[in-house]
Amino acid sequence: MKKVTVFTLLLLLVGCSQNSIQHNTDLEESIYSIVEDKSKREVSIKSLTTFDWDKAFLFTPYSTQEGIEEQLGTDFKDPSNITARDDIYLLVFLTGDKVVQYVEIERQGSDFSIGEKGYLTPSNDVISIERH
Repeated sequence: MKKVTVFTLLLLLVGCSQNSIQHNTDLEESIYSIVEDKSKREVSIKSLTTFDWDKAFLFTPYSTQEGIEEQLGTDFKDPSNITARDDIYLLVFLTGDKVVQYVEIERQGSDFSIGEKGYLTPSNDVISIERH
């Protein structure tokens, strides 16, 4: 009986930790409005965020669950299913080593890049837009 109680508590803790990650649809809308403006060639993420973050990782279409977790350095169950999608990019924000928010960036006929940096920071926060 004691094992069942411990197991149940562990499941609750794991479930609660993933649920605290916010899908930030307001930020998605802000990014969409910039991407829709064909004269724009980049997005400055820090100017659009209203929450604290230390790092943000941009994942391309078809990124694997294992690759995402390896790059983040932490567990993260991808709610977007980007592994099987080519219509979005996934932007994941961390504070410390904890994932706090994510956005799904629709491609809208564009590709996005952060160059060779590996991740964004509040002081180095530019995503480049390449139009097709």
